[in-house]
Amino acid sequence: MLANKSMFSQTVDQVNVQERVARLFSRSIKKESKVAALNNILSMIDLTTLEGKDSPGKVRQLCYKAAHLHNQFPDLPKVAAVCVFPPMVPVAKKALRRTGIKVASVATAFPSGMSTLAAKLEEVKAVVGAGADEVDMVISRGAFLRGEYDRVGEEIAKVKETCCEVHLKVILETGELVTLDNVRIASILAMNSGADFIKTSTGKVFPAATPPVVLIMLEAIRDFYLQTGKKIGMKPAGGISKAKLAVQYLVMVRETLGQDWLCSELFRFGASSLANDVLMQITKQFTGVYQSTNYFSLD
Repeated sequence: MLANKSMFSQTVDQVNVQERVARLFSRSIKKESKVAALNNILSMIDLTTLEGKDSPGKVRQLCYKAAHLHNQFPDLPKVAAVCVFPPMVPVAKKALRRTGIKVASVATAFPSGMSTLAAKLEEVKAVVGAGADEVDMVISRGAFLRGEYDRVGEEIAKVKETCCEVHLKVILETGELVTLDNVRIASILAMNSGADFIKTSTGKVFPAATPPVVLIMLEAIRDFYLQTGKKIGMKPAGGISKAKLAVQYLVMVRETLGQDWLCSELFRFGASSLANDVLMQITKQFTGVYQSTNYFSLD
């Protein structure tokens, strides 16, 4: 499973990571470049509702928001996907029919991952059968932290096999991995095991996506690409609600992986309120003033 042991054994220089993050986040994006970045961010968002109180009505409302997010600006791109719990996949699939917006579903006992492999695979099979376009699985963090890398890798590989052609995003839950070295190891393990995307977090654990963690994951993707020629996607999730932060992450992606990764096929934001702030910023570019938040839906 761990095909490239030299990549797997590299350690992280934390001082260098902090300095590089500071340099990248000091960049300023203005005028036309900022508008282009905001449009790109909008197309990369996975609108998400993953609460115990989720209902079919709430999911339909979120899907309506996804499809009609910016009716006043019809030339703007649509969001990439709506992400929901497994029982809500049929609801979202019906609500988003003919919109071009994908349906993503969490799986494998999200968010804890505490279930048997058989139960996890049954859940994946069910969401794929219900029409999910993408599956977001969680790794078994307890097994990973015990050093059971082969077990974790085999679970990912079996989930990927069950997904068939459906894209698989592997959630590392970096807030529980303790060190940046573990983040790098988990990233490479997931990619070697069949992940189409690696994702920071469930959004249920603090901290979620952080700049150092995102940089480490992007660098792992870069090294994996240089070794294998395979492009793996990246999804930071949790705590990204402001357009300014999202733009800074795009700068990080551009400088680390290059222009090819600046598309929804290879980069996503897992967020619920980011779209509102992006629209406010885009509106400001057109009108010169900020609209009241009352003009934008809260959920």
